This record gives sequence, C-alpha cells and structure tokens, in this order.
Amino acid sequence: MTSLDVTTEAEDSGPSGYAAARLRLLNEKAQSGPPRRAALARLTDEWLNALFTTACRQAGVRGAALVAVGGYGRGELSPRSDLDLLLLHDGRADAGDLAALADRIWYPVWDLGLALDHSVRTPGEARKTAGEDLKVQLGLLDARHVAGDLGLVAGLRTTVLADWRNQAPKRLPELDELCRERAERQGELQFLLEPDLKEARGGLRDVTALRAVAASWLADAPREGLADARRALLDARDALHLTTGRATDRLALQEQDQVAAELGLLDADALLRQVYEAARTVSYATDVTWREVNRVLRSRAVRPRLRAMLGGGRGPQPERNPLAEGVVEQDGEVVLARAARPERDPVLPLRAAAAAAQSGLPISLHAVRRLAATTRPLPVPWPAEAREELLTLLGAGEPTIAVWEALEAEGLITQLLPDWERVRCRPQRNPVHTWTVDRHLVEAVVKASSLTRRVGRPDLLLIAALLHDIGKGWPGDHSVAGETIAKDVAVRIGFDRADVAVIATLVRHHLLLIETATRRDLDDPATVASVAEVVGSPGTLELLHALTEADALATGPAAWSSWRGSLVDDLVKRVAAVLAGADPAEPEPAAPSAEQERLAIEALRTGEPVLALHAQTEAATGDEPEPVGVELLIALPDQPGVLPAAAGVLALHRLTVRAADLRSIDLPSELGGPGGVLLLSWRVAAAYGSLPQAARLRSDLVRALDGSLDIPARLAEREAAYPRRRAGQAPPPRVTVAPAGSRLATVIEVRAHDAPGLLHRIGRALDESALRVRSAHVSTLGANAVDAFYVTGPEGAPLPAEEAAETARALEAVLRA
Repeated sequence: MTSLDVTTEAEDSGPSGYAAARLRLLNEKAQSGPPRRAALARLTDEWLNALFTTACRQAGVRGAALVAVGGYGRGELSPRSDLDLLLLHDGRADAGDLAALADRIWYPVWDLGLALDHSVRTPGEARKTAGEDLKVQLGLLDARHVAGDLGLVAGLRTTVLADWRNQAPKRLPELDELCRERAERQGELQFLLEPDLKEARGGLRDVTALRAVAASWLADAPREGLADARRALLDARDALHLTTGRATDRLALQEQDQVAAELGLLDADALLRQVYEAARTVSYATDVTWREVNRVLRSRAVRPRLRAMLGGGRGPQPERNPLAEGVVEQDGEVVLARAARPERDPVLPLRAAAAAAQSGLPISLHAVRRLAATTRPLPVPWPAEAREELLTLLGAGEPTIAVWEALEAEGLITQLLPDWERVRCRPQRNPVHTWTVDRHLVEAVVKASSLTRRVGRPDLLLIAALLHDIGKGWPGDHSVAGETIAKDVAVRIGFDRADVAVIATLVRHHLLLIETATRRDLDDPATVASVAEVVGSPGTLELLHALTEADALATGPAAWSSWRGSLVDDLVKRVAAVLAGADPAEPEPAAPSAEQERLAIEALRTGEPVLALHAQTEAATGDEPEPVGVELLIALPDQPGVLPAAAGVLALHRLTVRAADLRSIDLPSELGGPGGVLLLSWRVAAAYGSLPQAARLRSDLVRALDGSLDIPARLAEREAAYPRRRAGQAPPPRVTVAPAGSRLATVIEVRAHDAPGLLHRIGRALDESALRVRSAHVSTLGANAVDAFYVTGPEGAPLPAEEAAETARALEAVLRA
C-alpha cells in the first residue's frame, strides 16, 4: 500500500479509517525506519487536518491553526509516540467556541487510545510560556504547521526562533545544566544493560538538545555520524514499541532479543553494541558542542572588557602555549602547532594525546580529525618514542579517559591497535561489570596508574591493564585468547622478548590471585605452591598484584572491598615467601585475631556457640568510609552440621551472605586446649529491616544444632508464603572438583545464582554425604555465588577421584532441583 492509498483511506473513513491505515502501515515489513516514521507523520497530519477543518466549521472558529511540536513536529513518530499538539489562535474567538473546537480535536485522539500532550494558546501566550519554561521553548523550536492558518504558525516560528537566538547566552547554560541533571539521574546509555533510549545520556533527548544549540547559531554539533546515530536510536525505539506494544523507551533485558530480531540483528548483544555505538557518537558530539558553547560564551564575556582596556579595535590573538613537539594549547584546548606536519610525523597523534592527558586538557575536534585524516601508520615495531608517548598517555590518570574517547571517536585507536575493534562497545552481561569491555580496559588503566609506585615496571603494568580483557572479543576463554593477542600487541608496540612474556603472563593469569584468594584454602601448601609456579618471579607477582586490584576497582563496587584486598594481600605475602626460597610445605598459618581467639576459648570452655556481631567500617581510598556491611564471628566446638545450621539461621533472619570463611583451629593447652574449635567469619547484610540481635542468632543456632529448629521446613514455609520474583531464567548451577586443588582435602567448587538458603542447602547436602567440611570460602558477586569447599571423608583424608566426582554430581542435582 502506498502512502497515497493510506491517506485516502484515512480521509474517507475518519477515525476508524485512520486507525486501520495506521495499523496497516505499522505492520508493513517492507517499510521501516525514517520512511515509516515520515509516512506515519503524514498519515496523522492528513487525519488531524480533516478533523480540524470539520471542527472549525462546526464550532464557527476562524483565525486558528493546529501545530505539531516536539517529536511530532520533527516528523519522528514512533509506533507508540504521543502526539504533541498546540491549538494556536489569534485571540478573537469566543472562549466557549474555542473550547468546543479543542474538544472536537482532542477527544477523537483520546478515543483511539493515543497519548496526547496538548495546549491552547495565542502566539503571545505561547511566546510568554516559552520564555518561562525551557522545555516548552525547546518543543516550539520544532513547531510545524498541520492545519489552519499558515501565517499564524509562520509568525510564531519566526518569533520563537528570534527569541531563542537573542536569549541564547542565558538559555543555553540552563539547557546544559538540564542535560547534566538528567544524565546524573539516568546514567550513560552506552554503558547501561537496560538503557533508556530517550532520557539516558547519549540518547534522543541529547540529540534534540544539540539541534537546539545549532538553532541558536552560537555553536554547532559535529555532524559526521550524528544523523546515523539518531536514526539507529529511533529505529531501536520503533522496534521496541512494536515488540512490546507499549510506549516505552527502556530497553529491558527480556525484550532485547525480540527487538534485535525486529531489526534483523543477530542477537541482543549485536543490538546493544549498535545502540552503544550510536550513544557514544551522541555523547562525544555533546561533549564537543557544550565545550564550544562555553568557549564562545567566555570569549563574549571577556571581549567587551578587552576592548575597553585596549581602546577599541581588534583584540589580541589567542595565546598559544607549546606543550610538545607540534602540539600547543590554545583557548583551553590542545591543538596542533602551525608548523606541525602530521603526514610526516606518525608519532604526532600519540604525542598530542599524551600532552593533552598530562595537561588535563581536551584535545580539539579539528586536531583529532586532521590527525585521523593525514597521519601515516606507525612502523612495526613502533619506535621507542611512540611507545613512550603511549605509556605517558596511559599513566595520566582520569584525564586519559576523555582523550582516549576523542581518539576513538575518529578511529585513531583502532588505527593504532587494530585488535581494539573487537572489544569496542562490547556489552558485558555480568551485572558486576559497570562498563563495556573497552571502557573497562581504559578504567583499569586509570586505576593502575595510581598503583605504579608499587611496582618496579609500571610500563608493563599499564600495558597489561589495557590488554587484560582484550580476548573478550573472541570465542572461548578470554584469558587464553587474550594471551595470544597481548603477545602480538606487545611485539607491535616494541617490547623485547622478555617483556612480551611478562605481559602475556599477566593477561593470561589476571584472575589468578583474586580467584585463589577467595576460593582456596591459603593454609594449604598446594595452593601457594601452585600460584608461585605460575607466577615464576617476585617482579611478576608484584605486577599481578597491582593488576588484580586495578581490574577489580575498574569492574564495579561489588568486585572489590577491603576484605577481598586483605585476602589477596595475604596470598601475595605467602607466594612471595615461596619465591624468595621459603618452604611451602611448612607455611606460617594465619594466626587468629585477638577477638577470634577470645571467642574460641569461650566456646571451648562452655561447649556452646559464641557469637560477636558488629558493624565494620574501614577506611576507603577517599575521605568517605567504605561500607563493608556487618561482620559476624561464630566460634563453637567442632561438630557435624555446623555449616548448614549457621547458614540456615542467617537465611531465616533474612541476612544475605556477601562473603564467608570457615576453618578449624586447634588451641594450645595453655589457652584451653586441647580441642578443635570451628571459627566462622561472615560478612552479611540485612535484606531489609534492622539487624537481628546476636543473642537471638545464638539461640536459634543452638536450636538448629540440637534439631529443635527445623530450618528446611521454615524456609519452605516462607518461600510458599512470599515467593521470590525472578527476572528471567538464571543459568543452571555448576559444581566441579578442582583438579590438584589441595593435598589435604578435596576441593568442591560451586557456581550458582545466589538465593536465600543456598549455602544452607549446600552444607546440608555435604553433611548428608557424610563429608567433613575442613574449610569453606564463600563469595557473592552481584547475583552470582562462587564458593569453594575443602572436604574430607570421615577419616579426614581427601576423597578418591570417583567418589569426589559423584559428590559433585549429587550436589549439582540437589541445587538444580
């Protein structure tokens, strides 16, 4: 069906004809994107024109017009967009007639179930309201005639545009602040797993703001790629409206596969990557545009004072301060020197970027585009100067991010590092991650730059931070794939063979320390020896230690804490001792703290559990304390069933376990021994409400141990009464036996979706298998539980291989049930 056919049907059949034609247009697969949005706007124009003409005749009103504003004014009607309409009149019509006219237009729109944003104003009233309300003024900048008096609409448009340009020095800072506040509330579209296509930073609202800036004639946005980005965001919103049937702009996880299919994309990741690319283009254009606006406004404010001081005439030319060879600072930006020759100087992009980052200045759009268009590729391997400039850029801290983004926006990063393209804008589905893969790598570099004083080779640390997740653009284990890529990149950059080997080791094993520290028994000689064997040297160990912290800090708040840091520190000290020549077979056990020792003595003396529950606030990197939840210590005589009982009691009291550690200690005779005491150290948080009293927890733990408190039944009752809401299907649990994990015990690893009572179910299953939990190391990352249990048979020996495998299979079956 052609647009002419659609229009004819709408005119012939009134509202019902419009509704049928609208539905047919939206279901027409051959027409999508801008053509469909324009056709829908034309169809709606024709219907409203006919509606308005008839209503004017019936109400007896002259000197009126129907005006489309906002998105409808731009002709950008998505399937579920609301209609922004202004009924403009010259003020001569009777108020009752005008109200009747409005009703004859608004009610048919509402009757069709269409959302409507409407107003009735004279040109003077519209102008006054725009002067008082910035959002109204922005909508009127896109005012478009739909029906009625064309001269009335043209006059309003001329007046509104003139007012906007005259008031730009005042209104643009207001618009800038409005955009910043919205970005603070909604976040960055290019990093959100469930982005708001309209309101998030880099979304459609920012595109509209850029149009408004351009209309002011004060500054203009970079146009390259902006139209394509806007189209990509609008296409995604169209598909979202069609697949959900709702007027929503939030791209929820459960709807992404359907939206991707509607757009003809491979999967949800391809959709997010396309949306992120568009948002990144809009965000960069936004940064550049507002920087230019502020520069112009500053220069306008300074110019009259300069003229007065200089007695008229032209003011002085902007001062140019040299920063590096071929690079100068001018008017708060880094630009190329007049004598710079990018076509003859392949190191110039890195030199300019390093100078900008070290100076904390933005690099000008013109400079970046000139560098991208004219600079020759660097020879391979890179000359030493290029490598040093890259390291200078990476070591600049926070300013590195904005400079890197500027280079990336014009394709210079992939020109320098071709492997970067595969991680660019790549989403990370794990909710622990705050950023896309590429931004995470840059954030890791920033964190690593603050740790360079701790290592002997900061250059290797920065390069390893930049490359540690580079393998995520390839199938398989990203650490394995990343090792190969890191070798190639390190050779390309110009490192020697020994340094290439260290960088490759760091990338291959960047998760080794954090996984070992949080999932393995550090008192087991095999644990420390295995890490020492992989690391190989004290220098590599200190680099891996710093990289581990930088990676975790750049991941997100759930990935690092003082508690995790202390575990990694402990592991590093033990491995360093081995690498220095100490005997791993005789490790120095971690001594219990004074409080732990006191609790253990009391538990051994009374034969009953002893608890200590208190908030633990530790100093963070900045001025604010780091909230590390609540520390719960439990000591009790060694006996079966401790882990499921303690975990069950915590679940009953709605305490979420963020981390836990269980170990057995033997007290010396002078402290109350001999006798074994189990020490459980928990880090918990109340799911909601206040924390329980320690006495109540102790009472319930005693009852759970003697069998008078039926924890499984109580948990089942609560689940039946208050079933948990689940968003989508979580991956199934996985239970494995860690090969060569320990000489003293069998290591059972559990990875599962975290849920109330999970640790209780695991402990109960192990108890029912007549296994003794020698130690346990529990971590919760976001919604994922990653736990390791060191178990032995009744005689205290590791399990035979087949029995261990059967135990893992049985436990996995329990967790899947």
